[in-house]
Amino acid sequence: MKKILILIMVVSILTAVVTGCGNPSKENDTGYKVVATTTLVADLVKSIGGEYVNVQGLMGPGVDPHLYKASAGDVKLMQNADMVVYNGLHLEGKMGEIFENIEAGEKVVLAVTQDIDESNFIDFVSSPGSFDPHIWFDVKLWKEAAKTVAEGLKELDEEHTKDFESNLEKYLGELNKLEEYINKRIAEIPEENRVLITAHDAFNYFGNAYGFEVKGLQGISTASEAGTSDVRELAKFIVERKIKAIFVESSVPRKSIEALQEAVKAQGFEVEIGGELYSDSTGDAGTDDETYIGTFKANIDTIIDALK
Repeated sequence: MKKILILIMVVSILTAVVTGCGNPSKENDTGYKVVATTTLVADLVKSIGGEYVNVQGLMGPGVDPHLYKASAGDVKLMQNADMVVYNGLHLEGKMGEIFENIEAGEKVVLAVTQDIDESNFIDFVSSPGSFDPHIWFDVKLWKEAAKTVAEGLKELDEEHTKDFESNLEKYLGELNKLEEYINKRIAEIPEENRVLITAHDAFNYFGNAYGFEVKGLQGISTASEAGTSDVRELAKFIVERKIKAIFVESSVPRKSIEALQEAVKAQGFEVEIGGELYSDSTGDAGTDDETYIGTFKANIDTIIDALK
């Protein structure tokens, strides 16, 4: 009898070990572990993955991805994940080598921009062939990013392919409604007022897609600094065009735009700071702006209300 009890215990222990060596996220029904870099990318994965993914974002709201340096904890988190998703086009400029090392493993690693035709990208003026990474400001391109995420999730979890396809279809419908809202609001201001001046050049895709002239005080990456001549030239432009408002950004310090405002004042003209725009991240968790759609709506409302 004693031998039988011991045998039962051994079998039970072996069963537990085998179960534990499987996919723990699947066994515990908590979803596959997915690490996403920015809040925008994390929201996209959640929207398509739904209940079948457990998404961990590396960068919180207001964090500048251009300057972000991954910690040892971040690297470990990505190494232990089932899937890693990032923006690409060097948005996460200091993390390129990390992605390359992780891609050498067997996990699913993808950039949401990887399947978008290059003809849709905006070239750096100073470096042809290098592209502006801020594609989310053109909703049509974000739809393509959503399709890429759906394909990656289907590769990760074939069992729930139909669920991902259904979630994608629903999300694309929500993006169509977002486009309708954007165009309706833009129609409220005359074309000559459609000039957007911000802290850095994050809104060029927005300008191309929705008919705005866009100027950023800094370059595409916040790693570059605006010089005195840059401030003076942009101030002159604002005075000549009688621009009503300029905008700060959630992930960029206010000081550069405040300096621009003072430079405009020194030339005898008053320009308002029209509000804060979300550039490289969504709004705070728990607010209406924590999603991509909420963030875009907040931006368009801020822009139109200030320039009307």
